[in-house]
Amino acid sequence: MARPKTKEELITQAEESFDKLCRYIDAMSEEALSTEFDFSNDPGKKELHWRRDRNIRDVLTHLYEWHQLLLNWINSNMSGQDTSFLPSPYNWKTYGEMNIELWKKHQETELSDAKTWLNESHRAALEAVRSFSNEALFTKRYFSWTGTTTLGSYCVSAMPSHYDWAIKKLRAHVKHTSKNLS
Repeated sequence: MARPKTKEELITQAEESFDKLCRYIDAMSEEALSTEFDFSNDPGKKELHWRRDRNIRDVLTHLYEWHQLLLNWINSNMSGQDTSFLPSPYNWKTYGEMNIELWKKHQETELSDAKTWLNESHRAALEAVRSFSNEALFTKRYFSWTGTTTLGSYCVSAMPSHYDWAIKKLRAHVKHTSKNLS
């Protein structure tokens, strides 16, 4: 699917990808839901996140926390408080370390809470998107705090692109689980 370039496309893709993610989780077998992720024998899965996330809760809390980053960033900057998207001391070269800290934060979180929080944060992120014009979302440098990119680009990354990432990870887990049960 092409990356959204308009407010309407962003909202549609965010809603469709989120619904697809939720339907996929609802359709997962009990074995897949309860089996810990293990991609250690897959040489193609070298990125840190393949080792970091160990279950569905980890994936859902990751999405939730990125919604929080987006919402806090938007709300702070719109209220006149100059804030970076990534909290200090992290930057785009070290955000993997931040993701590990976010993962640690949720090791006692229940899956049911993760689902509830993600649903709420998804709705809040969509409301934020709806509050901006197409021009505000997709014009470079419309806001000084978005740097050289657009607000919409950050929203795409935190919502539909991230949902697609989660679905890809869950599909790999289900495929791995069904191979091991055979």
